[in-house]
Amino acid sequence: MKLSFLSTTVIFSVFLIGGCIPTGAEHAAQLQSQSDRTTTVGIVQKEISKGMSQADVAAALGSPNIISKDKSGLETWIYDKIATEVSYSTAENGLAAIFIGARNTGAMSQTQKTLTVIIKFKDNAVHDFSYHSSKF
Repeated sequence: MKLSFLSTTVIFSVFLIGGCIPTGAEHAAQLQSQSDRTTTVGIVQKEISKGMSQADVAAALGSPNIISKDKSGLETWIYDKIATEVSYSTAENGLAAIFIGARNTGAMSQTQKTLTVIIKFKDNAVHDFSYHSSKF
């Protein structure tokens, strides 16, 4: 069975156009705050411990958002991370959409996450730390 020129052109065009559409992973890799989104409660629990130096904390978590002193005079580092994640999915009716018109369907979901880490230092070493995480 021979394919007509029109059929071959349509099939080639679909593969060509489909190959040019970036994937979700490619879009995510282009986001600027990739490293900021990797700070999690698990990392804090695994990496931070009492007696740890300020340099080691900075290496594990990066720069804090706020540096201050508490009422006892202890230097306090605060990491305050807020992330909004939006996911969406759409679908078309494939080749049928080309011939009978596009019919799109889809769904969207949005989640917001927060992580606050408070680290108190005495003599340049971790004296105490606490954290709070929420997702809604």
